[in-house]
Amino acid sequence: MSHDHDPVPLSASSGGPLKGRVRVPGDKSISHRAMIFGLLAIGETKVTGLLEGEDVMRTAAAARALGAIVHHDGPGSWRVQGVGVGGLHEPAGVLDFGNAGTGSRLMMGVCGSHPITTTFDGDASLRKRPMRRILDPLEQMGTVVVSQQEGGRVPLTLRGPKEAIPITYRPPVASAQIKSAVLLAALAAPGETTVIEAEATRDHTEKMLAHFGAEISVTPEGAHGRRIVLKGQPELRAAPIVVPADPSSAAFPLVAGLIVPGSDILIESVMTNPLRSGLLTTLREMGADITIEREANEGGETVADLRVRASSLKGVTVPPERAPAMIDEYPVLAVAAAFASGTTRMCGLQELRVKESDRLAAVEAGLKAAGVRCAIEGDDLIVEGSGGGPVRGGGPIATHLDHRIAMSFLVMGLATQQPVQVDDGEMITTSFPSFVPLMNQLGGRIG
Repeated sequence: MSHDHDPVPLSASSGGPLKGRVRVPGDKSISHRAMIFGLLAIGETKVTGLLEGEDVMRTAAAARALGAIVHHDGPGSWRVQGVGVGGLHEPAGVLDFGNAGTGSRLMMGVCGSHPITTTFDGDASLRKRPMRRILDPLEQMGTVVVSQQEGGRVPLTLRGPKEAIPITYRPPVASAQIKSAVLLAALAAPGETTVIEAEATRDHTEKMLAHFGAEISVTPEGAHGRRIVLKGQPELRAAPIVVPADPSSAAFPLVAGLIVPGSDILIESVMTNPLRSGLLTTLREMGADITIEREANEGGETVADLRVRASSLKGVTVPPERAPAMIDEYPVLAVAAAFASGTTRMCGLQELRVKESDRLAAVEAGLKAAGVRCAIEGDDLIVEGSGGGPVRGGGPIATHLDHRIAMSFLVMGLATQQPVQVDDGEMITTSFPSFVPLMNQLGGRIG
């Protein structure tokens, strides 16, 4: 199950300014959770705006394998008939999550607390990603890890207990995936399960638990943390979900609009959840011309239209406590930093080492291949900006099967002296299938 494919190189070159109005696909984090909560609810959950990238489709397939009836009614429109907490079917085969780290880790929480045996696997990239951080709390809740690869990696098999054990858990790192896996497992446990975060992470799981009728409380804990208490064994009720546009996907046209001279674009209905807005905060500190044209509420999340104009950026220091609010956006922030005046230091990026690739090393190597001076010091990435002048470009850039590395360096190529080529763009479909046509619609030159 290697999911190997022939590489599809892509290149991007500079042209005229980017102009126009676009909407990026639905948020990946919420799309995964929509399928999972549809499975765990009683009744039919209607979802609109779902991201139909490969990662989310793997989660949809897993929901089907666990007993849900999943209907596709048209672009972004889905219905999920759930089985309820405690009602999961034992899957007939392996749950193959491809490249989906979020889907696999959250579904381990779901399956690990039910009395079924489940085997998880994925592609070559997913097989390198650490799962022990998910397995540790699940074992405390009664899950048996029947088999695993070295370091708790997939393929691995879980056997759930007859009744899960409620726990109090402090995640060792700031990770919404760890927190969410524990909370999803806690649905099948009697009594109260508590998760205590030292640094608050994206709160989509908590919001969706409340949306589906769970009894959950969230209170501040320390300077930056949160205490989340969930009462187990609820009957979740089907509820409609509107998936807002993904801020992590919006980051690519956003940065492109800032670094391509003369650009002026509008990105519609982007989720502006404060726990996902670290990139916006940072770019504004760098001098980015980003304005909010309209604010609204979609499915319990705040959204806004973002107007972006080409800007003269300056280097800044990004504090480590901001990392949970922008963990997926550091590669494209590094691209913006390459075009800034002065030095940008991004602090506390240890979590980038365990994403789809070692993103910290991949970003450093890509920047150097494009002629940008940069360095890694401990867990910090330091980028020397071009002083507002053009970056050389070039390549090829090694993407390491990582969609965000590929898209970040293609964005860079829209403003460099020489075209930028990435070695493979095939995996972009996992999160942003329309990336190339959308960027070209704005006036980009990617192909």
